Amino acid sequence: MTTSRLFVKQTDPIKPKKETLPTMYDLPSEDPEEPGLPDEFHDLQPQLLSATLRLTDVARNQIFTGTDLNLYYDLNHPLWHKRPDWFAVLRVPRLYNSTDLRMSYVVWQEEVNPSVIVELISEGTEKEDLGETESTEGKAPTKWAVYEQILKVPYYIVYDRYKDILRAYQWVDGQYEALVIKEGRTWLPDLKLGLGLWHGEYDGISRQWLRWIDAQGNWIPTPLEQAQQEREQAEQQREQAEQQREQAQGEAARFAAKLRELGIDPRQV
Repeated sequence: MTTSRLFVKQTDPIKPKKETLPTMYDLPSEDPEEPGLPDEFHDLQPQLLSATLRLTDVARNQIFTGTDLNLYYDLNHPLWHKRPDWFAVLRVPRLYNSTDLRMSYVVWQEEVNPSVIVELISEGTEKEDLGETESTEGKAPTKWAVYEQILKVPYYIVYDRYKDILRAYQWVDGQYEALVIKEGRTWLPDLKLGLGLWHGEYDGISRQWLRWIDAQGNWIPTPLEQAQQEREQAEQQREQAEQQREQAQGEAARFAAKLRELGIDPRQV
């Protein structure tokens, strides 16, 4: 698979002028009939994914990450949408039109599809998240069909926190193929990143979390963790400098004492 699949552009030979299409402002995410977030995990886990996403060849201001945000994908059915728990789009401005926070993500306006989508299994969503449901004629297609056949999202991740099962799929030749999960980790080659299950504390909660891994196999730190690491390194450097100063003073004192034993005034040396 080539890296070009990371940035899939929508094409339509009879596409109307962009100015006449419904935009993000016409298609927001708010829907009073849709249920809210099912639990706090669905709030915290996406935050951790966004906070630890670091790409070596894409600037942070050219990455958009969406959490529980409507993803509109079909111009022929402009109200049809999916609402991934988390997704990332590369090579787009962090802000809509470089000025505004997004209310939704409208593919035909943005012209770049997501590069990775993460679904967090909830009670009742497992079958659809894993592609075990079928589309009904005349109705919106399933998540799996949209991600695999319409948007052709290069990487699709499904995490079941109840069973601590991580599944990962890569788009290859028109369909998803399962990626190898070893010791709770997998590698996403085109992103040059790994993704794995990490047990630790985030936002005061200690549990198993899904987070990004760098090419050296290290967990990518959040900005808060990075700042803490830098403070600890600075403190270690200060301690080392103090130890070196004390050592130098001690050696100087011993040298001066030796000179005095030999009848030499250290101040004359």
